[in-house]
Amino acid sequence: MRIFIFLVLSFLPAIAVAQGCSDAGFCTMGAMRPDQNYSKKVNIKLRSVEYNFYRGKTTTTPVVYAHTIEFNATINDVSALQVKVPYMHVSGNLGNNQGLGDVSVSFTRNFNKWKDWEVNGTIGLKIPTNNSNRNFSSENTSEVAVPLPMYYQVSLGSYDVIAGASILKSDWLFATGVQVALTQNENSFAIGDWSAYPSQGYLRNYDEGRDLKRGTDIMLRVERNFRFVNYNFSIGLLPIYRITRDEVFIPDLDRRVKLPGTTGLALSGLVSFGYSLDVQNKLKLIYGYKFTDRDVNPDGLTRDNVLSFSYIYQF
Repeated sequence: MRIFIFLVLSFLPAIAVAQGCSDAGFCTMGAMRPDQNYSKKVNIKLRSVEYNFYRGKTTTTPVVYAHTIEFNATINDVSALQVKVPYMHVSGNLGNNQGLGDVSVSFTRNFNKWKDWEVNGTIGLKIPTNNSNRNFSSENTSEVAVPLPMYYQVSLGSYDVIAGASILKSDWLFATGVQVALTQNENSFAIGDWSAYPSQGYLRNYDEGRDLKRGTDIMLRVERNFRFVNYNFSIGLLPIYRITRDEVFIPDLDRRVKLPGTTGLALSGLVSFGYSLDVQNKLKLIYGYKFTDRDVNPDGLTRDNVLSFSYIYQF
């Protein structure tokens, strides 16, 4: 434990340029989410409504803002339903985009305790709100309207299935999960469509991913929590590994191919701080820092800087 804490604290000076969960959304669903409440009773968490503000700086120029409303409804003493609805705005050198983001729904069940540990399991679904092929027109493009790269899209454009589990007690959390894209999107961004853009070298920072079907992701969350009467803070690691390659359509070949360089590890370090105003109202702040990323990212999920602020009302 001392070695783990030392490794994470060693990177705290870099937290000012933080990176949080840059996966497709499953690391904050149900049993995989950070800073979970632990109770010596079997009962799952109280019902809650949460507002979350997220700001993320991508590895190119776009900055992503998301306002998310999250509902957690208790079904019985050991199970609950979570629904997350985000509204997103993306702004960068190639243009702006905004709209409703992908909706996620998950079911979490609390199982019998294992010694001093609480065990939870989650299944879920991510539902796209558009086909991930929003266009933008300006003097920088050769056509009236051309598709934006995935970095600028507010939806991933695919139906995804999610499953995961966690074990936790008051000071430790271990969680794992898998996310599988069931469908491809309809993104058709091509550098050639932006022939009038003044910096063709900059455009090559965006990996093309026509009709992208993302590979399968597996995550592991390791978190150490320090809890006091009215506040808590945590430190942790979040490795996400893409185990299968992304698949795209290549027009010149007239067939779909699996892209090299799209598998591999994305590793982030995380810190969080929570403050309970009273038994019903809580504030939470999360920062993170990315250590490694995949070589090729046509899905546009990479982030350099992340800040996440939440207000939670429990009832």
